[in-house]
Amino acid sequence: MQPGEVLHGTLDLLILRALSLEPMHGWGISDRIQQISRGAFRVGQGSLYPALHRFEKRDWVASLWKATDNNRAARYYELTAAGRRALAEQTEHWRYYVRALGFVLDAS
Repeated sequence: MQPGEVLHGTLDLLILRALSLEPMHGWGISDRIQQISRGAFRVGQGSLYPALHRFEKRDWVASLWKATDNNRAARYYELTAAGRRALAEQTEHWRYYVRALGFVLDAS
C-alpha cells in the first residue's frame, strides 16, 4: 500500500465522515478528507463521484446546485438521516475492526 492510498472498504466511511462536518462539493470533500487525515488519505475524483452517486441511490446524501466561493456552479452534497445512520454503523464496524486488528498485531 502506498502513502495516501485508501484501504479497500474505507472510502464510504471517509466520504460520510467528511460530509458529516458540513455540506460540500466534490473537490471540497477530497480536500477535507486529506485535511482531517493529516495528509494520510487522498481520494481522487474517479473514486469520489461514483461513490457519491451510489450514496444518492441509497438516500445517504442529497445534492443541490449552488455557487461556490469562486462564484462557479457546483453540486453540493449533504448527509441525510439515512446517511447519518450509515456513518454511525460504519464507524462502529471500523472501530471493532481496528480493535480486533490491534489484538492480532499485539499477540505474542
